[in-house]
Amino acid sequence: MAKIIGCDFHPRFQQIAFLEQETGEFGERRLSHPEEAERFYRSLAGQAVRIGVEATGNFGWFQRLMQELGHEVLLGDATEIRASNPRKQKTDKRDARHILSLLVQDRFPAIWQPPVEKR
Repeated sequence: MAKIIGCDFHPRFQQIAFLEQETGEFGERRLSHPEEAERFYRSLAGQAVRIGVEATGNFGWFQRLMQELGHEVLLGDATEIRASNPRKQKTDKRDARHILSLLVQDRFPAIWQPPVEKR
């Protein structure tokens, strides 16, 4: 996997933390929905990308776009994600970093998702 992204998804924006595995480059960004987020993910087209996001109800457009671009999206159990974080103080940046950490450590609590066309 070339790029791993932890995504704290909100209705109007998403906070991401990402790791470029080959170079070790780490970064963080806040992406407005949908225009800025779509530009960012389209810029990664052709790359191997894995994105972890907490289960939420309003991101169908995001899932369809990621499928179109060939990016892997893992939907995580929000309760398990929160329970695995020893810090109780929540911020968007901290949440995105925590999701990224779980992905990198192969401890992300992914839940089953039906195929996009059946949602």
